[in-house]
Formats: sequence, structure tokens, C-alpha cells
Amino acid sequence: MWQTARLVAAKDLNIEWRSRQVTNQVLPFAGLTLVLFAFALDRDDITARVAPGLFWLATTFSLIVLVQRAFAVETSDGALDTLRVAGVDPAGIYLGKSLALAAQLIVLEALLLLGVIVFYASHIRPAGIVLVIITALLATCGLAFVGTLYGGLAAGAKGRETLLPLLLLPVVAPVLIGATRAFEAAFGTRGGAGIRAGVEISDGWPWVGMLAIFAAVFGAAGVLAFGPLLEEA
Repeated sequence: MWQTARLVAAKDLNIEWRSRQVTNQVLPFAGLTLVLFAFALDRDDITARVAPGLFWLATTFSLIVLVQRAFAVETSDGALDTLRVAGVDPAGIYLGKSLALAAQLIVLEALLLLGVIVFYASHIRPAGIVLVIITALLATCGLAFVGTLYGGLAAGAKGRETLLPLLLLPVVAPVLIGATRAFEAAFGTRGGAGIRAGVEISDGWPWVGMLAIFAAVFGAAGVLAFGPLLEEA
């Protein structure tokens, strides 16, 4: 299973390296989303307060684009059918595609975080750097697992371009909420209260625990369910 996962992840990342979709399409899309949020709110004090939520909204929207691209490549030339007929371990396919998706999201999030700091005049408290890193890793794992699972579910459906957001967005809501709350603790903000000395770093760790549980549950569910989903796709 792990050998299959490594090969599938390497294949997906090699396709991305050649197509440059993250740098040529997804990153400009995510950056434009941040800029539009800034124009819509039009006040520095507001954007600084809600920067963590806007960051994860932009990441979630970008996730949809990445998942659609990943499975469009697989379904357009019958690659998923070939893997299924060849008897490749579905759990390995699921983990490999999740790893590749997570790697792309990590790169995107690093650049988006820089954009949030520059555009929204936000800053991470030094004591919150570890919280930001762990939150980003766990949230990315959760998003990648869910994205791969529901991408496989929608891959063979008609109108999958519109079906995927309808399936995906309600499920990733806990990640959006938990990651936003953890980032608020790291940034020292509350959505409607501005920067406050009373916001403690420790307020973010319970949300990190929730993100870990979410990632573990969907990781296990994907390993078990991805094979039947491929059969139905």
C-alpha cells in the first residue's frame, strides 16, 4: 500500500511540476481572492481581525480547484479505470493522491500566509509560530483526505464541476472553523474584538485536537471507502 502511495504521489506531483497549475492558476486565484476580500471589507482594522478566516476561506476555495484538476486528469484518459483493472491497491491510490494534494496545499498556504501578513497588516505572535505550523499541517491533512475522498466520489458523476463544491464545502466546515480559531489564537485576534492581549495561545490547542481527530477519521474512512468508490466511478 505504501509503495503504491509513494508512486501515485510522485506521479501526481510530476504532473503538477510539468503543468505548473499551482503557480499559474491556483495561486493567482487564491491571491485574487485575498485582494477581493480586502476591497470588500475596505478597512485595515477589520481585515486584520478576520485575516485568519479569510486565509482559510481562500485555501478552501483553492482546494476545490486542485481536486477538480487532479481527478479531471485521471478521468479524461481513463487512468483510474486502468489502475482499477490492473488491481492496484485502492488504499494506496487514496493515500498517494492525498499526499500529493497535501504537498500542493502546503506550498499554497505558505505563500498565502505571506500574502495575509502583507495585505492585511497581520502578524503572528512569536509564541504562536508553533501553533500555526501544527494547525496548518493537521488542517492540510484533513482537507487533503476529504478532497481526495469526495473527488473520487464525484469523479464519474455528471456535472461533477458543480457537484464537488456542494459535497465538499459542508464537510470541511469543521476544518475551516477549527483552523480559523487556532490561527486567531496565534495571531492574537478575535473575529469581532480586534487584537487583544487577553487572547492566549493556549486557546488554540483544543481546536488543534479537533483537527487531529478530523484528519484521523477521514484518513481511515478514505482508506476503507476509496475502493468501493472507484468501482462506482
